Amino acid sequence: MAKSIQAKINDIFIKVPEGTTILEAAKSVQIKIPTLCKHPDLPPSASCGICVVKAKGSNKMLRACCTPLEEGMEITTHDPEIVAIRRSVLELILSNHPNDCLICGRNNNCELQKIVADFGISEEYFPKIKRDLPRDESTKSVVLEPEKCILCGRCIYVCQEMQDVWALSFLQRGIKTRFSPAGDISLAESPCIRCGQCSAHCPTGAIVEYFDVPKVWKALQDPDKYCVVQIAPAVRASIGEAFGFAGKNFAGKLYALLRRLGFKAVFDTSFAADVTIMEEASEFEQRFVKGTKPLPLITTCCPSWVDFMEKFHTDMIEHFSSCKSPHEILGVLSKTYYAQKNNIDPSKIIMVSVMPCTSKKYEITRSDEMSASGYQDIDIVLTTRELSLMIKQAGIDFMNLPDEESDTILGEYAGAGVIFGATGGVMEAALRTANYFITGEELKKVDIDAVRGLKRVKEGEIEVGGKKVRVAVAHGMANVEYVLNKVREAKKAGKELPYHFIEVMACPGGCIGGGGQPYMVTDEVRAFRAAALYEDDKTKAVRCSHQNPYIKRLYKEFLEKPLSEKSEKLLHTTYKGRPIYKR
Repeated sequence: MAKSIQAKINDIFIKVPEGTTILEAAKSVQIKIPTLCKHPDLPPSASCGICVVKAKGSNKMLRACCTPLEEGMEITTHDPEIVAIRRSVLELILSNHPNDCLICGRNNNCELQKIVADFGISEEYFPKIKRDLPRDESTKSVVLEPEKCILCGRCIYVCQEMQDVWALSFLQRGIKTRFSPAGDISLAESPCIRCGQCSAHCPTGAIVEYFDVPKVWKALQDPDKYCVVQIAPAVRASIGEAFGFAGKNFAGKLYALLRRLGFKAVFDTSFAADVTIMEEASEFEQRFVKGTKPLPLITTCCPSWVDFMEKFHTDMIEHFSSCKSPHEILGVLSKTYYAQKNNIDPSKIIMVSVMPCTSKKYEITRSDEMSASGYQDIDIVLTTRELSLMIKQAGIDFMNLPDEESDTILGEYAGAGVIFGATGGVMEAALRTANYFITGEELKKVDIDAVRGLKRVKEGEIEVGGKKVRVAVAHGMANVEYVLNKVREAKKAGKELPYHFIEVMACPGGCIGGGGQPYMVTDEVRAFRAAALYEDDKTKAVRCSHQNPYIKRLYKEFLEKPLSEKSEKLLHTTYKGRPIYKR
């Protein structure tokens, strides 16, 4: 048990575990010390200087975010001198920051804007230092606007340490310091995997998603287009945060909303997740039982992970599932199966995907295989944040909409499909069906606790047909190296493999923590979102993908069987090594 220390903050007696920072200790007694550089996900960088406090007996100002509270300390967090210093820091930041809040992607949702308003700053006291730094839209997924950077360092830490990508860094020194893709190249030329975690952690509009809302409005207003839409599992658990509700499932309201926006059909990506499981579980059966390809099998639902693997881990390509991600599968089915059954010209169909992810914007043009229907299978991708803006623009009272159902032909999902949105969900869903494919029997307990939760690497075993299936789940790119290296070491030494099946998601928490989700995500928020998905799974009458009657119908009427020639053509893809830097 950690040793406790006793101190005072603003004359309030406090007792906290040793090592607790002044910032954390103050929060525990309802004292809010302002910060800009500190994010709950990240270690303190102490770069902004706004969290300064005084300690009795010391002539130095302490930065609360990185200074541990010590025995007997007497801390003052707010007095006229401290407030004046914080104002001066903010005024200096503003002297080097554009004043285009009204046309910024973070307007009304910017940490700098909020704290400046809290301090009542309405005039500029320092001369403007204008920086002429170009906007970078090269990835068409994530947009960099360096002029809006406040040098907090969050994006650098996230990219280098949390994601192990190293696409971003600080360049130059002093007043000329700026963030940029490493080597001062475009983001598309860098190792960037478009995960958007930099944008999710940025406090200002310096990093945002590529904005595709106008494309959707234009398509909806075109009478010659047949607009359809799909929503990813994680979106239903986070969209409510834009309206003050966290950790609730708003799928029914989303279906109603999207129809009101003008979409002619509303599908659920969870249905396609069930299709993914049919194909992926069949792949696992082929490898585990028949040995057609080497184990372990590694999941491929996450396009940032695929991009990462193709750049950094090409030796693992033979282990990758060839199955496309669920939203790509639903895209191709909308322009083949759905179009045929409803006598719709597929060339007129515009498929919009609402995703928790920025890299899905890249995935839709990743290769020619993303046009397996004969047309681009997904036309436009919106993030959760972009959809929340559309809701507000449309003037619809989202929270009071009556619940509706999705269009069943590509929308009715099993519980297994919806848990795809949480880390470990793909693995759990796949094992439920793989067990049936291998043994012909249903699992007695479909909840697989070993792969649930927010532990960065989860390992476990499940018995399938009298054999132990060893599994691993990693989320957050910095955690995948541990798993892959265990596989490499075993193969090199000729030893038994540590895992038969591996799930990887680029974003911490999986899709619930995606780069296109509402801002200020923490593990507490991730847990709320995941709980909403697991509750949806728990209440479904059908919880395994292979039991879904609409999936059975799809295979009977159209795909024939998992891994059939038609399934391979429409639902599967290939991988290749890609250069880390493009020149």
